[in-house]
Parts: sequence; structure tokens; C-alpha cells
Amino acid sequence: MKAHSDLIEGISESHSLQRSVEVTSLPPSGGSYILENRTQDETHLRDYWRAVRKHLWLVIGITLFVTMLAAIYMARKPDIYQAQARVQVNLENAQALGAASAVIVGGSSDPAYFNTQLQILTGPGLLRRVVKTLNLENDPAFNSTRAAQSRSIWQDLQRMFGIGGREQKKPGDATTGDVPLVDSVAPATSQGDLAESRRLAPYVGAIQANLQVDPVKESRLQNRDTRLIDINFKHSDPQVAAKVVNAIADAFVVQNKERRTTNTVTTGEFLDRRIAELQSKIRNGEERLQAYARGNEILSIANDTQNIVVARLAALNTQLIEAENDRKRAEAVYNTITNRPDAVSAQALGGNAQLNEVESELSKLRQRRAELLFDYTEEWPQVKAVDEQIALLERRAEQVRGRATNILLTNAETDLRKARAREAAARADFERQKSATVNLNEAAIQYRIIEQEIATYRNLLNGLLQRSKENDVILAGTPNNILVVDYGLAPDAPVGPKRMQSIFLAFVLSIALGVALALFLEYLDDTIRSVEDVEKMLHLPALAVIPAVGSGTRRRLMPGSGASALQERNASPTLLLHADNRSSLAEAYRQLRTSVLLSTAGRAPKTLLVTSSLPSEGKTTTAVNTALSLAQTGAKVLIIDADMRRPRLHSIFEVDNSRGLSALLSTEMSEAEMLEVVGKHEASGMHLLTSGPVPPNPAELIGSEQMRRLFSVLEANYTHIVVDSPPIASFTDGVLISTMVDGVLLVLHGGKSSRDVARRSRQLLLDVGAKIFGVILNNVDLQSHDYHYYQSYYHSSYYNEDETADQIASDAKA
Repeated sequence: MKAHSDLIEGISESHSLQRSVEVTSLPPSGGSYILENRTQDETHLRDYWRAVRKHLWLVIGITLFVTMLAAIYMARKPDIYQAQARVQVNLENAQALGAASAVIVGGSSDPAYFNTQLQILTGPGLLRRVVKTLNLENDPAFNSTRAAQSRSIWQDLQRMFGIGGREQKKPGDATTGDVPLVDSVAPATSQGDLAESRRLAPYVGAIQANLQVDPVKESRLQNRDTRLIDINFKHSDPQVAAKVVNAIADAFVVQNKERRTTNTVTTGEFLDRRIAELQSKIRNGEERLQAYARGNEILSIANDTQNIVVARLAALNTQLIEAENDRKRAEAVYNTITNRPDAVSAQALGGNAQLNEVESELSKLRQRRAELLFDYTEEWPQVKAVDEQIALLERRAEQVRGRATNILLTNAETDLRKARAREAAARADFERQKSATVNLNEAAIQYRIIEQEIATYRNLLNGLLQRSKENDVILAGTPNNILVVDYGLAPDAPVGPKRMQSIFLAFVLSIALGVALALFLEYLDDTIRSVEDVEKMLHLPALAVIPAVGSGTRRRLMPGSGASALQERNASPTLLLHADNRSSLAEAYRQLRTSVLLSTAGRAPKTLLVTSSLPSEGKTTTAVNTALSLAQTGAKVLIIDADMRRPRLHSIFEVDNSRGLSALLSTEMSEAEMLEVVGKHEASGMHLLTSGPVPPNPAELIGSEQMRRLFSVLEANYTHIVVDSPPIASFTDGVLISTMVDGVLLVLHGGKSSRDVARRSRQLLLDVGAKIFGVILNNVDLQSHDYHYYQSYYHSSYYNEDETADQIASDAKA
């Protein structure tokens, strides 16, 4: 920001003033001062740094707390030992019949086969065998941690940082000595035994969580693969780690051998069972064939006899089909006559001479009738005679047609009965011949089935015997392509946990957490705490920062012998009458006084409104101290208590409040009578106009023409007039007064005033055209890092500030 040069030239070219906040004035139509800062709404890194510094102890506390928790947790964790065994996985070759299998040591590798073995090593099937082999369910060393419970947290911390020294192993310690190898591996869990798999699942999971299987590379630089696999297992007991890793290697070898031989053994067992079954079936088939031949008296089966019987059966079947077709045709004719007699009569009776004669006469009569109707009506006698003849012939035609239809139906019924009789006779002959054929061939068919069954069993038996011999040859020469290269030994030194790395990581994360929490708290903070907040949020200059004063320095005016004196009271506001001139409070109001005197170009302002956004922000104390500061320059100063809702000026100076501003505004008075109501405080030389009795309509009195007349009278008699009004966010009194004064001083409570309320108050003033000189940040803790500049500034520059302010006040009076 840059300072406006006209701000200084209007007062005196010979005086200069260092101000903590530089302001620029808008044109007269603007009515307020706004900071010129193009980047005022931007967030800079220094804003984050201020937020972190503001909550520095919170960040430090979280960092120390989380780091100590991590240190204690890592110190209490037991040492982890890692044992390692190595196995070699060679490639398998295709098993050829009649020749023994051999392990291929050379040749190209098979990644799929090698990766499959890696998955088998970590699979639950193999690890269940390890659990059963070592009886880990009942092994207390596997199921509990060691040694950590016997040390205190302080001893753990000393050991972690290398202060307490390493533990000495006793001669009888379980971790010393050789690790015995298992004699035999427990059998695998059957696939249907789900209860055992569920029971062993926790122990299998414990092994999988600490098991690591890695293929061995030939060279780290060349990254060439080998057929070696390193099996690593971690546990808090080195003896257990070694036993488990060796048991895994042995179980892996045994399981692979069983897998390779199981295929052959299973095949041999299956072949033996099938050979025995076939031999038994052949014996039973021969016995059944002989018993069947005896029971059915079968001596021999002649093919010619069987062909004659079958031919006769086919001929009878043809006759039966023809009879069925005749019966179906007869049924169709009968059904047609029965269901549609009209259609049948028209088709079947077309050759009936009598019916044709009647139909011919009917046709002639109908034609005659049509000719008569052409000339006569239906009531004409000749037409009626023709109608009677037509009716008679129609009855005769219907009788002839009915007789013909009955004859056709009788013939069709007779044909249907004959067709059904022929069909029944043909079906009986066919059934008799069919029964004879079945009886003739049943014995031969069943006899041949038994013979074919026995021949099939003999062929299968010969093939299985050959296959069994080949399987025996393969079983005798099957090698194991997996072997243990190195067994694991009980380790002497632990490999984990990485305590210092974990603690450092916790330290870094805790710092990040603390910083994030500090930034979050700063984001939630809606109060105005510093000069930067005023300039950034309100776009107004901060004229002064009023420090908070302890209760031991609070004083108020009391009447004494001969003059008013200061008496200490905790609940009264802080006044400057007899305050130490070197105090930060006095220096703050001197700075405020200078800022006010320089706030307008050409002359010092005569009327000032001191207000706030909300109650309890210190506006009355600020108004009194501002008036006292102006009075110290020798100017004639009047302070008006325009807060007719909660007046306090009379209680601060303990004067009578029976007559005051409310009386002046509600009564017509002359100029002299108005000036008589104004009192004077002799100790400070300041004039007082209290609020008077609280009226029922303060806003109407403030906005009346009498108020403007009062200001014109008082401006002619006083150098400066300071007005204390109600909070403008709660009442309209202050907004009304702001249009009658030269400028407004907005008081905000540092660290408590809301940003939104302050913005609303500023907007209310700007909407009525009020001229806001700036903001007074009240009751601020100078020990905060946001105000370290002011703390040093007040102690180093108040002498020059005081002299400059006095000279400016004298120039303003002249």
C-alpha cells in the first residue's frame, strides 16, 4: 500500500508521522477510507505461517504426544527374528510309458510352473500340514511373545536407543542349541474335513502373515532367474522361526513327492480295483449264461426260423395299418354328415330328380313373382297366389332333402361299423403274432446279450492288465524334482521392528497433523484478531491497536477533596487521566489521536462518532479515552453520550444524569440554554453531555432536526466533539448520527468481534454515505505474535509521536 500525499500536505508540510497503517482517501462522494491493496483477498504463505505460529503450542503438543506414543509402542514391541531356508525347484519332464521319469536340470525355465510352486509354498494346504507336524496349536512359544512382558517401558526405551545394553543369553536359553528337524510330515487335511481346516485357520493365518517366499536372483545387476527359492519366516522366538521355516521346506518336498507319486499310485490302485471287478463280473456272467440256457431249454438259435416269424409279423402289421386307415375315412364321412347336414345335402343330393324338379319350379315361380312386382304391389291377388305356390314347393323340397339326408347318414354309419370290425380283427391277429414272435426271440436275445457282456469284460480285462504293467514301470522310476538346499538356523540378531524409522515417520505425520489442525482451527476462527484481518476483511485502515490492560491498572474517576481522583475498581473502564505516559495504553491512544487529526485534508475533524458492531466491544471506553487524548493537546473537547439505551458516561464520571441529550432533543431551547446543560470535568478539562433520562423513542430523537441544530450550536463552541452511540448492528441510532458527523471510528474487540457482523456494520455505514476514518482494534493482547511489532513500537516512538500530535493539534486550532 502507498500513502496518499494530500493526507499530509493538508495539515503541515513541516511535520511527518510514522504510522503503522497507511491509508488513502477516496473522493468526497465516497464517504470512507478503503485500503488500496490489490492482493488483499489472496492467501499467502505467510498467512499459513501465522496460523501455525498462533497455534504453535498445539502443534508442538500433538507432535510430542504422538511421537511419545509411537516411541512407547515401538519400544514395547518384541524383537523379530528371521530364519531362512532354501529349496531348489527343477523342471518336470513329460512321463513316457514304459520309461522312468527324469528331472530336467538344464533347458529353459517355465515361469508358470515356478510361480505355481511359489503359490503352493504360501498356500493354506501346505501350512496346515506344518501346523500339524509341529503341533503349533499346543506350542506356547509360537502363540505368545517373549521377554517383552518382563521389562518396563523405561527399560524398553533405553534398549531401543542403545542405552541399556543388549540382553545376555543364558546357557540354558531356548534360543541356543541346534534346531531339530522333523522326522516325518503329517498327512494333508482331506478336502472334506472342513472342521479341521476351520480349527487350524488362525495358526495358518499367523504363519502366512510372517512368511515371505522370494525367488533367488543370480545377480542383482543382471537380474537373471534361478531355480532356487528362499523361504523366510519371522517370529519373536528365533527357535520357533527356525523350526517353522525348516518344517515348511520339508513339507514342501514331501508334498511334491507325494503329488508326483500319487498320480501313479492312484492309477495303479484304480487299475487293480477295476481288474478285480472285471474278473468277478466275467465269472458271474458265465454262470448266469449257463443257468439261463438250462432254464429256457435253449439248445441252438436258428436264424431262418427267426426271419419267417418276423416276415409274418410285418405282413400283419401292414393289414392293421390299412384297416386303421379305412376306419378313419369312415369316421370322417360320418362326422361330416352329422356335424354339417346342409353342406352334405347340397353336395350329395345334387343328382336327385325329384328334388331337381321342385327346385326348377321354385325358380320359375320366383321369376314370375319378380315380374309381377315390377307392375304391382305385394297385395295384388296374383302376387299373393304366386307366394302361396312358392311356399308349398319349398315345403316339398325340404321334405325331399330330409329323406335323402337320413339315407346318407344310415349308409355312413353302416360303413363305419364294418371298418371298425375289420380293424379289430386285424389288431387281434397282429397281437397274437407279436406275442409269438416275442416268445420265440426273447430267449435268443437275452442269451446273446449275456455272451456280448462277457466278451466285453474280457476285452477290458486284457487292456487293464497291460496298463497295470506299464504303471508299475513308471512308478518305479519317478524322481522328486524339489529338494532342500539349505536348512534354516536359529538367528542370533533380530531384524525388526524398525523402531527409529517408525518413530521418525510418526514424528513427521504428527507435525503434519498438528499443522493441519492449526490451519483448520484458523479456518473456523471467524473473529478479527489482527490489523491484517481488518485490512483484508473490511478494506478499512486500522487507526490504532488498543492493548488489553490487567485488572490491577483499572481506574475510574471519583470525587475527592478539592479535585477528582482515580480510585482502583476492577469493574470500571480504563482511563488515561493519570495513566503512565510511557505505558502501551497511553501510546496507543496517542497514535489514535494522531491518526484522527490527520484523517481529513485541510483541517482536523470537529465531530467524531465512536461506535461498535455489537455491545461489550469497548466503544464507550474508547470514546472517553479518545476525548481525553484530544483534550491533552489543549483543545476544547466535548464528549456526548448518545447511547440513550444503555448510557454509561454519567456513571464513569459520576455526574448527575437528570438533564442531558434526551432533554435537549425533546425540548425547544435556546443556544445559551443548550450550553448550560453541558458540564465540565475539571481534572481533565473535558466537557460532558450525558444522555439524560432514557426516552421511549431514542431513534426518533436522534433523527430529528433538533439533533442537527444541536450539532451546529456545539460545533461553534468546541474544537472537537466525540459522540458515543449504541452498536450500529443492533440499533439505528449510530447510523443516523453517522450522517451528521465528520467521520466514524468503528471499534472492534480483538479476537471476539465476528467478521460477518463487522462487514455488515461497515456496509450499513457506507449505505448512508458515512465517512469511516478507520477501525480501532480494542482489548488486544500485545503478547500475541500478531502484535510483536506494536509492543516494540510503543516503547520506542511515543516521544516523537506525542510531540508531533501536540504540534498538529496546535496547528488545527490556529
